[in-house]
Amino acid sequence: MVSIYKLLKLQTIADERGGLVALEGTGNVPFAIKRVYYLYGTQSGVRRGRHAHKKLKQLVVCVHGSCKFLLEGETKTVIELTSVDQGLYLEGLVWREMFDFSPDCILMVLADAHYNESDYIRNYDEFVQLIRAG
Repeated sequence: MVSIYKLLKLQTIADERGGLVALEGTGNVPFAIKRVYYLYGTQSGVRRGRHAHKKLKQLVVCVHGSCKFLLEGETKTVIELTSVDQGLYLEGLVWREMFDFSPDCILMVLADAHYNESDYIRNYDEFVQLIRAG
């Protein structure tokens, strides 16, 4: 199964009026967008996510504040989103845990499919077995 995660630099257009970041499906977002949602008001010390997807593609943008991601596929890393011009691209079998949310964090997620519970892997041991099976 595929396991991809990488940071994308999003183009910012700015002048004396302020800034703008445009997200375009099959443009700077590497898939057609079918679902958009956002997380906000996450309390201190709370971890979110704690799952993987079998096939889902997502682009995550921290539109306000900051948070960290623990990501695991073939390797494990921590990535911090701190800027509106960073997009975290996630595809397929990537375990993700979001944590260390700033009090003002708003995390927006764009996905290539509608919600489908059967695409989720919520058990970490099952995830590890799938990664090892390759």
